[in-house]
Amino acid sequence: MFRENRIVQGSPLLPVGFYFLRKFLKNCSSRSFWEKREALSETAVIAGIQGVKKTSELIPLCHQINLTKIDVDIVPGDNQFHITCTVKCDGKTGVEMEALTGVSVAALTIYDMCKALSQDIVISTVQLERKSGGKNDYER
Repeated sequence: MFRENRIVQGSPLLPVGFYFLRKFLKNCSSRSFWEKREALSETAVIAGIQGVKKTSELIPLCHQINLTKIDVDIVPGDNQFHITCTVKCDGKTGVEMEALTGVSVAALTIYDMCKALSQDIVISTVQLERKSGGKNDYER
């Protein structure tokens, strides 16, 4: 039996002013901002998982795959969110496109939820970090 595993990362880069706003609100003991940030991350995780599942509908010639694991992890950084998507399946097919789509959809969700604060958000560095199984293993 074949086991495919792909890990992709991406980083929506938020303008510096956004994080100044976050620090200001934190100093004002605004608990609701932190609750919204948690909601933002949770919403982006759900969107990333949905993106992985819908890859075959979004990208021509991608076929539907029986996936065994989807994990989307979002960690806030200084002025960005680090998104990691791990996708696994049993079979002779790769799941890079599913993992890339998961990161991209999660990043777009963060953009959508933050665009009211700034349109100066940059989505960058969506890339394959590691793959195992299949013909060749790869690690960046």
